[in-house]
Amino acid sequence: MEEKIYHITKEKLAQVKKEHEALVAVEHSGAVEHEAPKMVESDDLNPEFVSFQDEVGSMRARIDELEDILKKHQLIKKPPKERQVFVDLGAKVKIEADGKKSEFMIVGTLEAHPELGKISNESPVGAALLGHKIGDEVVHEKTKYKIKSIKYEIN
Repeated sequence: MEEKIYHITKEKLAQVKKEHEALVAVEHSGAVEHEAPKMVESDDLNPEFVSFQDEVGSMRARIDELEDILKKHQLIKKPPKERQVFVDLGAKVKIEADGKKSEFMIVGTLEAHPELGKISNESPVGAALLGHKIGDEVVHEKTKYKIKSIKYEIN
């Protein structure tokens, strides 16, 4: 099985590191808002204890997820000049489809946010556009996307 690579920008990497450091600090300080409640209360499991365990488990799972991202990330960088004519990660692409123009940036799955103009390289449209250049027409599910411009503004 192929290992997952997380394609992220410098900005997203900084956010992931910051969140990881904050959660690890909370975990190590033992300050998960309050002291652990008693496990058993009158022959039954204390609901407060169950809630506390869930909270600790969720935090640990998020720390593990962030550590996985930090170990397996690959920074999205501006490609060499000769490759900037092709759509790749980090490209800001202007397209026309069905007479409508739109613009978005191709990013990794962690940063995809279509409402903010960021689509994933793994999304159907993002994946279909990868490797194409200005003027190319890409058909995906009966929609024809014509690439109008490609810009790399990423550092």
